[in-house]
This record gives sequence, structure tokens and C-alpha cells, in this order.
Amino acid sequence: MPTSIGIIGAGYAGMTAAALLAKQGYSVKVFEKNDTPGGRAGIIEEQGFRFDKGPSFYWMPDIFERFFNHFGKSAGDYYQLIRLDPSYKIFWKDREPINMPANLKEAESLFESLEAGAGIKLRHFLEEAKKKYEIGIGEFVYLPSLSFGEYMDWRLIKNMFSLDLFQSMTRHIAKHFKNKYIQQILEFPVLFLGAKPSSTPALYSLMNYADLVLGTWYPQGGMYEVSKAFYKVGVELGVQYEFNREVQSIHSNGPDQVSLTINSGDTYTFDYVIAGADYHHVESELLNKSSRSYSSRYWETRSLAPSTLLYFLGFDMIVPNLEHHSLFFDASFDQHTKDIYDQPSWPKDPLFYTNSSSLTDTACAPAGHHNLVALIPVSTELIDSDEIKAQYLEIILNRLSFHSGMDLRRHLVYQRSYAQRDFIQDYHSFKGNAYGLANTLMQTGPWRPSTQSKKIKNLYFTGQLTVPGPGLPPAVISGEIVSTFIHKQITKQH
Repeated sequence: MPTSIGIIGAGYAGMTAAALLAKQGYSVKVFEKNDTPGGRAGIIEEQGFRFDKGPSFYWMPDIFERFFNHFGKSAGDYYQLIRLDPSYKIFWKDREPINMPANLKEAESLFESLEAGAGIKLRHFLEEAKKKYEIGIGEFVYLPSLSFGEYMDWRLIKNMFSLDLFQSMTRHIAKHFKNKYIQQILEFPVLFLGAKPSSTPALYSLMNYADLVLGTWYPQGGMYEVSKAFYKVGVELGVQYEFNREVQSIHSNGPDQVSLTINSGDTYTFDYVIAGADYHHVESELLNKSSRSYSSRYWETRSLAPSTLLYFLGFDMIVPNLEHHSLFFDASFDQHTKDIYDQPSWPKDPLFYTNSSSLTDTACAPAGHHNLVALIPVSTELIDSDEIKAQYLEIILNRLSFHSGMDLRRHLVYQRSYAQRDFIQDYHSFKGNAYGLANTLMQTGPWRPSTQSKKIKNLYFTGQLTVPGPGLPPAVISGEIVSTFIHKQITKQH
């Protein structure tokens, strides 16, 4: 009998681990609470509109390619990638919008137009960022981070200071550039890491390399095509997926087996179990108290990435002046981050982001129509309500109407919202966070919740609340980390 492995959750981390372990010959079964694969990277299809329900930026294409290469495949075998140019558009309050070009030479020229000498500075800045990317993403991000001993490597020690672990992104960027628009452009990718730039290690300027050099891509058909591809790879290898099957409890069944009880009342026993569901939910709801690795106080003292207010909007015309990705920095960046992290409150004048995939892919909306997803990051310490969601929809429509030069309310034919309570209901998300734990220095590597249970020998964890952190590519990496570690453990025993 092959070694049996049960996986909780068909998000990207769970699907990655499932496929890689099935490739090694193990018997893998995945239990998913919802009715489709992909976790938060789902899809909404209504009235001829198609919306990416979760992640919409396809960054770090090398991470996805690495996954498919494990199976002798390429991303191109499953979906077609289009590089967006411009990568995104940024709206400001006190100047004309800026289109971020995909071409690096053009980006240097743009920076030079904003600040004398900034073009060559950008080149040097990105050379440093490339080094961080190659060291961090190339090697150390795949460590299981169970102990600091894993980092006692001469290459890491030698590069410790050049990796900028002890300097913030804010200070690092300010050392190179004085122009406020450039600073905000370079701080923008850090928002995906779930912490304000002043609390995020400058190591993560590697995200600027991912943005400006590796580029922003779009999988034709939408991000759900990627979810379907990861699912298909697993199925081709014999992974068994069971949807609408929520795990309700986990029990140690002797020293070498773990049992899962499903919402149907059925119990399954495995040699190993990987929890790809929300780590806090698994610990606090699926395990008895004696089997938990972390106390409730531990979880309450974690720094969380934001939650979000999401709006899925359909218009009966093409909204002018937008790009596929548009960032609305036409409000105070500092004040909004304070509203999220320092003094949690509903932002009076929020920053927000929009994704209009129908501008690239006409299949995402009926002919002559426009699909738009708007996202406002908000604190996890707040509770959304129908009144709050209606209030912020008005704010978004007002701002979009101003920038488009027309009253968009007259053209709104579809709307749906999604917020903190929905994240909790659909994904058991801790406090309704959208991205996971913030990537602060004290929540990096071994300081994050462990990939291996401290109490149940053959129980492991993967996903955004463990290493390496929030985001779609890190979720793929997390699945590879845990699958590689388990395979090594099994190999040692045999």
C-alpha cells in the first residue's frame, strides 16, 4: 500500500502539495469545503460578466513555470499568458495619471522625468533587487524554516547586509529617490505583503524587481484558468479531490496516523495530513486543546495583513480612462495605512485598486460592456455591514465618475460586494484577513507559524499563514516546501 496523504483545502498551496506528492507515488486525497478548486482564486460568472474573485496580478511567472516544469509541462500547455503594457495606471490627486510601462528603458525615462538622475538610480536599485530576488526566491524561500539553523549558510551570512533585512522599505526607497510619486510607485507592491512599507524589511524590494522587470501578466480567460490548470495537473497524476467536503476535526490515531472527520460524518485515516486551510481555524476549531501548537494569545498578538472591501461591478459601456489594472492614489497614502495598521478605522478617503480584465479579454463581459473589480484594503479589526459596503461603493463610484468624466451610476447594470464576513464564511479566514500574516521582520521565516505541528507528529501546515507568506506565488512555494519536507521524512524512514 502506498503512503496515504490527506490534504485539507484545494487552494494553491494544497493543490501544489497534492500534485508534487502524487508525482512521488503517494496516494493523495484533497478535501475542499467549497465546490471549486483554487481557494480564494475563484471566479464569479453572472449576466455575461466574468470576474476574478481573488488574486488578479499574475506576477513572478517563473514560480508558476517551476511548478509545471516539475511535471515536464509548461504554463503554456494550460493557458496563454499576455504581458500587460502598461503594467498598470496610477491616478493621483495633484498631477496627471502615470502609466507604468512594461519596457524597462521606458520606465527609466519615466522616473527621470519625475526626478533628475532617477533613471540611472532605478537601474542600480533594480540591480540590488535582482540580487535579493535570486538569493531569496532562488534558494532560501524554499526552506521549511523550522529552525534558525537552516539559515546558517555562508551564502546567506555573506549577503546578510546586502539583503537589507534590518532596514525598512520606506528608508531603503528614500535613500535612492526623493520624489514622492516615485516613492509611492515603489512602495505599492509591498501592499501585497500585508504590512505598511515602514514595517516591511527592505529585502522585499525584490517585489520591485518582480514588478518592473519580470512584469505583470494576464492569463487569457482570467486567473481562474490558472486554478483549473493546477487542479488538472493533480487529477492527471491521480489526486482525488472531494468538493463540498469540509473537515470538522483532526485526531492523532496512534504514533503514525492522523484521522480526519468530514461534515458527512465519515472518518478517513492517513499516514500524513497537510492542513492548507486557515491555520488559526485548524488549530482552534479542528484540534482539541492538547493538540494545538499555539495559544489563543499567540494568535491575538500576530500582525495581520488587511482585509478588503471588494466590489464586482458591470457597466453597459466601456469606462474611459482606465487600464487593466488601475491604482487610485488620489488620497493620502499615509492616512490610509494609519487607518489599517495604527488606529484601525474606516478610511474617510480610501486608496483603492481596480481590475478591468475585459479591457484585455473581451470574453469577460458582454459586447460593449465593462467588468470592474474594485478593492479597498481595510483593517481586520473592523466589522463590515451592508450600510458600510453601500457607503464605500458610493465613494468608489464618485471617484471613478470623476476620473472618467461621466456619471457611472447611470451605466451600472451589475453589482456584488464581498468583505470581511464573507472571507470568514467561505474560508474561515482569521479575523477576515484577505492575505494572511504581514511580512514584518518578526514574522519572517522561523518566526512564522511552523509548517510542522509541535504536537501531532504527522500533521503539517501550508498556505498564507505559514512560510513563506502572503500572495499567490508564495502559496505555490509553500505547497512545494511542505511536500518536499514530507517526502524527505518518508524517504528517511525507508
